[in-house]
Amino acid sequence: MVRSLVHIMEEKLLMEWTLSVEECLKEHNVKLEKGLSVYEVDRRRERYGWNELRKEKGKPTWRLVLEQFDDVLVKILLVAAFISFTLVYLQGIESGYTGFEVYVEPLIIILILMLNAVVGVWQESNAEKALEALKEMQCEHAKVLRGGFFVQDLPARELVPGDVVELRTGDKVPADMRIVALKTSSLRVEQSSLTGESMPVIKSTNPVLMADCELQAKECMVFSGTTVVNGSCMCIVCSIGMDTEIGKIQTQIHEASMEEHDTPLKKKLDEFGGTLTSVIGMICLLVWAINYRNFITWDASDSSIWNYHFSLEKCTYYFKVSVALAVAAIPEGLPTVITTCLALGTRKMAHKKAIVRELPSVETLGCTTVICSDKTGTLTTNQMSVNEFFILGGSSSTFQAFRVEGSTYNPKDGCIVGWSFKKMDPNLQILAQICAICNDAGVYCKDFLFRATGLPTEAALKVLVEKMGIPDAKTNNRIRESQFVAEYSTGHSSVKLGVCDWWRKRSKRIATLEFDQVRKSMSVIVRESTGAPRLLVKGAVECMLERSTMVQLLDGSVVPIDEQCRQSVLLRVHEMSSKGLRCLGFAYKDDLEVLLDYLTDRHSSQTKLIDLTNSCEIERNLIFVGVVGLRDPPRDEVYKAIEDCEGAGVKVIVITGDNKSTAEAICQEIGLFPDVKSVQCCSFTSKEFMNLQPSQKIEILSKPGGLVFSRAEPKHKQDIVRLLQEMGEIVAMTGDGVNDAPALKLADIGISMGVTGTEVAKEASDMILADDNFSTIVAAIAEGRAIYNNMKSFIRYMISSNIGEVFSIFLTSALGIPECLNPVQLLWVNLVTDGPPATALGFNPADVDIMQRPPRKRDDSLISIWVLFRYIVIGSYVGLATVGIFILWYTHPSFVGIDLTADGHTLVSLAELRSWHECHSWTDFSPDPFLAGNEVIFFADPCEYFTVGKVKAMTLSLSVLVAIEMFNSLNALSEENSLIRMPPWRNPWLLAAIVVSLTLHNIILCVPFMARVFGIVPLDLNEWFVVILFSLPVVFIDEALKFVGRRIWVGYNKDNKID
Repeated sequence: MVRSLVHIMEEKLLMEWTLSVEECLKEHNVKLEKGLSVYEVDRRRERYGWNELRKEKGKPTWRLVLEQFDDVLVKILLVAAFISFTLVYLQGIESGYTGFEVYVEPLIIILILMLNAVVGVWQESNAEKALEALKEMQCEHAKVLRGGFFVQDLPARELVPGDVVELRTGDKVPADMRIVALKTSSLRVEQSSLTGESMPVIKSTNPVLMADCELQAKECMVFSGTTVVNGSCMCIVCSIGMDTEIGKIQTQIHEASMEEHDTPLKKKLDEFGGTLTSVIGMICLLVWAINYRNFITWDASDSSIWNYHFSLEKCTYYFKVSVALAVAAIPEGLPTVITTCLALGTRKMAHKKAIVRELPSVETLGCTTVICSDKTGTLTTNQMSVNEFFILGGSSSTFQAFRVEGSTYNPKDGCIVGWSFKKMDPNLQILAQICAICNDAGVYCKDFLFRATGLPTEAALKVLVEKMGIPDAKTNNRIRESQFVAEYSTGHSSVKLGVCDWWRKRSKRIATLEFDQVRKSMSVIVRESTGAPRLLVKGAVECMLERSTMVQLLDGSVVPIDEQCRQSVLLRVHEMSSKGLRCLGFAYKDDLEVLLDYLTDRHSSQTKLIDLTNSCEIERNLIFVGVVGLRDPPRDEVYKAIEDCEGAGVKVIVITGDNKSTAEAICQEIGLFPDVKSVQCCSFTSKEFMNLQPSQKIEILSKPGGLVFSRAEPKHKQDIVRLLQEMGEIVAMTGDGVNDAPALKLADIGISMGVTGTEVAKEASDMILADDNFSTIVAAIAEGRAIYNNMKSFIRYMISSNIGEVFSIFLTSALGIPECLNPVQLLWVNLVTDGPPATALGFNPADVDIMQRPPRKRDDSLISIWVLFRYIVIGSYVGLATVGIFILWYTHPSFVGIDLTADGHTLVSLAELRSWHECHSWTDFSPDPFLAGNEVIFFADPCEYFTVGKVKAMTLSLSVLVAIEMFNSLNALSEENSLIRMPPWRNPWLLAAIVVSLTLHNIILCVPFMARVFGIVPLDLNEWFVVILFSLPVVFIDEALKFVGRRIWVGYNKDNKID
């Protein structure tokens, strides 16, 4: 039901996170102990509707199908298909073959367009699946208090604002809610998919004083689709359905899908198609016009221009000639070859762990100018690990520090540098004991990846304990052997933490004091093997030092802690924090006073343990042990990938939901910032950046070098991407969470994470990283550039060949000689013969300096002036050679010593050939029959010598065209490099494709049925030798043009190269 304007204004003003619990209950008119009544629920549902995401109306299938034909090149091909159909129909009538086989070529064009439409509709349909995946994130049931009684499994869609909901560990949050009461000492919520935070967030009931704050700062709110990691609480529903944060994301995804832009390749092909249409139209009109004398004649005795004779037959003939020229100019196979090349690119990228969901994305990667990357899981491993730790040395003013290698949860990944478990000092043993027992996490292995159960920080501490080992060598070896046996007996899914188990058996855990946000620590009471109790504590270093009165030294002795010791520890912790490490302090206590004989929960002091206000008193007079520094480390290969991006002219921008200091530390480590000073002008919280003036934003985004935006919300990511696109940048956006989906959809290419990514992010993206690795993006960009170069190669090849075909028909028409190629033959060459070499050019190896060149700009033309000049030169030679051999057969008895009249055909002069239409008026013209293959060609009418009798000359022309295009494909191996530097065997697929095309050509020559369809005959060896002599020079001509091009443009290329 549509809400009134008054209601909407009221809800906008109500910001529950700024209200106290009492004010929130009052605003929603509900009592915490009773909940809403049935009547009130019905009344509010009429006002707010159901708690579900709106189903956006998708485009109907018929509209999606029509949109696939709204493309310039496709429209040209539709016209070509119609013309081809008409021509082959007329050709079939003339030749007497009107069977299905004569319509193969136009049907192939139609089939290509239908296949293109099917792929396009499938991709459009997939685009809307992101919204469906978003709906799957919603909770299905909730425990709700209504009328004083709990409804255990109320469908979540029935929730209304004001409902009182109980959340427990493992529950998925059903709506955006305000926490009003904690039922446990602490509450942690995993909301990384929504906010990008790498760790579960501690929640409380305290209001947030700032009204305009980020989602991450709303510590008294829980959001729909997130998950409770541990703890229990009571909440009031604040927003439902489309008003929740996840609902806003759906709206942003839908809006972003409406803003989708054409890919750079599509724009270039549309421009090319428009130009091609104009050129074809002009040439067709010109060819038809210059032959007007052949179908319009004037009586010489009458000077009036109105006294003319019009021949409809000849007018139609020359119209067919101009149409044939149009068919020759259209690269019918281009869409197929482009699709094939992009598909080959997807296979190559899949081998490099980049899974492309939409074919055009392959090429878009190649012109990417900016990568907007998430931090957690992309630049980092998304696995917490201990990086270093320290304990007190021989005195309270000295320290012993250790560096830890390894960045995963695999205990065998790395070691402690300079470590010897045989010499574990008492202080290190206590540290290992606390890490192993004051810990509720675990490690498991799935798909050969080690993952954490419980808190990532605690899992990292257990991995540290495994690396530390046990002081006793015999026990240590026995544990290692048992781990080896367990690994191969239970499989890789079970990870046995033998050292941690050893510590837990020695010290039985009997009570736990849960983490508390006030005291910022967690502790456990254990019973030692001697029977004595011990309190083991871990928490914030400042809190540990504040509650400690003693410190344990290296030899196990305990001395009082002084202020100098505290400051020394804090200074060292500050140094570790500046490197992006999260520091935890460790302490213990043996004198438990009233808890000294605590064994079970029946102890008289159990009430003291349950009362959380006593936790600080229990955790006082501690003995400080040491500090452990943890972090989500950057991937090893990221530094090199950042360097490659800099060399390739690709700007890297990190956009993360994490805090500013952590983001800056990681970015410095991976080399995004060259020095500390540059961090200050290149690091912003998203809120700081969005509050700047538009001109300041553009200035910051235009600066060379990297940028980092922290505490980013979904809207911020979209705004940054949109700004970059308005500046003319081609943006690749990475992300894994629900919060990333709108920006992924809006970016030129959205890249999601395959391992840690949510289904929402994957469905909104164009490409998925199977290994969640930033360096894979850089490799994909290099592959995209290579694919674009290869596409330019086959476009250059096909267009230069088509220009040759156009020029041959134009030359034929201009000279007035019989047509040397018919439309069916041209379609065969364009669709079949040219197809394999053009496709094989997609396998061209990448240039070695491909990532040392700047990315091409959006407005870069597909065909430069120099390349166009080369097209014209090569095309002109193709046309001259094709027409030249036709004329040679009719007019010359031999060529370079090769007898051309061995078949017995009659020679004519060039003048006679040009006036062949007037042969009926020639006297004493009686051509002799000649041998064509195994058949003898006879003529009932002497003029048939220029129609039926041109079968041999036409075969020679077609063979020269095929052979010359095979040699021309070798020219397309490289736009600049010669065949000496880039020899043909660098691409064996091209050599195989040339063999296939020549085999296909010989099949239509030698198979009688095919020969009749195409109007050709077999050739002997001498004739093939002449064909080769006419075709081969195209290689030398292009080599000369490449040489000139390298000399002319080398300076230009150097000036435009990234330093």
